[in-house]
Parts: sequence; C-alpha cells; structure tokens
Amino acid sequence: MSFNTAFSQLFNLRMPVIMAPMFLVSNEEMMKSAMRFGVMGTFPTLNYRNKGELETILKSLNAYKKEAGSSGNYGVNLIVQKTNPLYTEHLKICVEQKVPFYITSLGNPKEVIEAAHSYGGKVFCDVTNLEHAQKCASLNCDGFIAVTQGAGGHAGPYPQSVLIPALHKAFPGIPVIAAGGIANGAGILSCLSLGAAGASIGTRFIASTEATVSDAYKNAIVDSGMEDIMMTDRLSGTPCAIISTPYAKKLGPKQNFFERWMSKNPRTKKYFKMLIQFKGMNKFEAAIQPGNYKNLWAAGQSVALVDDIISSEEILLRLEKELEVAMTTLQQSHQ
Repeated sequence: MSFNTAFSQLFNLRMPVIMAPMFLVSNEEMMKSAMRFGVMGTFPTLNYRNKGELETILKSLNAYKKEAGSSGNYGVNLIVQKTNPLYTEHLKICVEQKVPFYITSLGNPKEVIEAAHSYGGKVFCDVTNLEHAQKCASLNCDGFIAVTQGAGGHAGPYPQSVLIPALHKAFPGIPVIAAGGIANGAGILSCLSLGAAGASIGTRFIASTEATVSDAYKNAIVDSGMEDIMMTDRLSGTPCAIISTPYAKKLGPKQNFFERWMSKNPRTKKYFKMLIQFKGMNKFEAAIQPGNYKNLWAAGQSVALVDDIISSEEILLRLEKELEVAMTTLQQSHQ
C-alpha cells in the first residue's frame, strides 16, 4: 500500500515519517536505521557539542546515504535562538556538508533558509501557532512542523485537529508535518486525514535498542501513562514536557519570581536564558546516565502507547503495518 505525500515525494521516502530529533537520544545508529528503512532520520546538532563531532557524523551519514542508495534520508535540528552559543558554528558545518534537511526551532530561521537554499537543502520550521507560521512562510520556508499538544520536549498548546487544518487553510502550498502524541500507524493516518503531509515521531524511539540512554529512562517510557507527563519551564525557559518523576515534581512546573524577572528584563534576558538552558542541558545529560536519581526525562503523552523496547527498524516496520491496517479498517468501515 502506497502512502505518497508532498513530503515523501520531496525526499523519495518509503513512508512519510520523521524520526524526530531528540536531545541526547538521537544518534548515528538511529539515523542509519531510518535511512535503511526509507524515512527521514533527524537529530539535534546540540547532541554533538565537542569540536569535530558534528562534522564527523555528517560525513559518516553522507557516505552511508551514498553507499546504501536507500530511499531514506537524514536531517538536523538547529536551535536558532541567540541563546544557542553553537548556532553559527553548527550552521556553517551543516552547510559545508550540504545537509539535505533542516528543522529549525525557537527563533528566526531566515539565515538557515537562505543558507540551505543556496545548495538545494530544504527547511521545515517548528511552529505552534499561525503567527509564527506566517513569519516562517514570509521567509520562504519549505514546510512546517506543527508542534501540538502531547509532544515531548517543547510541546505546543493546540491540538492537531485544530492546528493542522488551520495551517493547511492559511498556507495551502506549504507541507505540514504533524508532531505530538503519535506512536502508532493509526496516529499517522489520523494526521494524514487532517491534511498533514507526514508525521514526526519521537517518544516511541526512546524505547529502542539503539538509543544510548539508561535502561531506567527506556523503562519509564514503557511504564508511564499520559497522566505521568508534566510541563515545566524550569529547564529552558520554554514549557517542556517531561515524565513526572519525584525529582521533576520537586523542580516544579514554573520559574520563580526572580527567574521570571531575569528572563523578561531587556538587559538580562539573553544571558539569563543562556544560563538556564546551559544548566538545563547539563541536568538532562546527567539524568540519562545509569544510577542517577535526579531523573529528568523528556517524553510526550504518547508514552501511553509504548509497551516494549525493540529496535528502531522493528518500530518502523510495525508503524508501516499498523498504518496499512488502519487504512484498510477505515475503508472497510465506509463500504
């Protein structure tokens, strides 16, 4: 059964799915499994913060793509906020290596769009509302990642059933990828029925054998329900979805008065946000290590749909079969 969309056609994909970029989770083996299967594998450039690391993995993925000759592809996620100290350096490296696909988050994507388009790269921008989408569209982005309720990490405030059709209506020529609460084939079909050109799936892949995070984190994905996900702005200044562990509850959902004041003061907000994000990154990095009791684990509400830890390729095969079953069931119910 074929599931061709504007997104899968743009990159010649077997299935219109993005393996979503996940901080400290996405890695080279996961990208290669995505490419072998025929979907889009993506990772945050901030997963490779030491000198030479990002260039090395990009060269490796470019070589693998050339050798494998599969229908899959890869891309990177760039945090384009001024608070990202590695943004300029990482963009330069990505352009030099001619990264085929970019996802931009939390800032103005103008520079990334212009740089990528100079050699034929494509840029899809994270958006949570129509106002931000309008700004990205005016900069000639190639698509939107509609970050909705239920997403892991920096989730949006609106449900898929509202944001995706609204984007499709306002910007009919721009492909929309759904992100948030998707972990099975029925979820992918639901997004496509709303007008999305594909689905971005993250949380499901944390519980994969290739993910180099602690077993405790993977088991928490399997054992948690949707009610176990909480939002906090204490880690980056922007609401972030995490598993509600005892340490997360102690951290709390909201910045205190002093933090809020520092985040809004024109003289201090840039540097204070940089500090908050730096500390948050360090906390996340420590939390994925075995034996750490300060458990801060990013995840979306789709944990409720994850029941086992299997390989990334097995996950993708299951998603494809589930998508076919969901489509067949829907067709039969309307005969």
